[in-house]
Amino acid sequence: MPAITCFIRYDIDPPQREAFREYAQNWGRIIPRLGGRLLGYWLPWEGTNHEAWGLVGFDSLAEYEAYRARLKADPEARANFEFAQRERFILREERRFCEDVQP
Repeated sequence: MPAITCFIRYDIDPPQREAFREYAQNWGRIIPRLGGRLLGYWLPWEGTNHEAWGLVGFDSLAEYEAYRARLKADPEARANFEFAQRERFILREERRFCEDVQP
């Protein structure tokens, strides 16, 4: 079965860019510990100032589902979700799953 990448597109509140940076840096510790392959988080630099992205890889959709269950049970992950909800720097979030294409 091919590997997949979860592509997350965020609409963020531009004045709270640094809060999103903290949120993304927190995932840098959490995601690998819970079984995801963190490919990275990106903040806007120039041009559109409200879009940010995160990419996380998995060997299969089943592995993603198991990861999501671990995420919901993990205290540090829950605290990071609560941080985002409390501070409201994420205005909208979209997820897409892409099949990795190998040469």
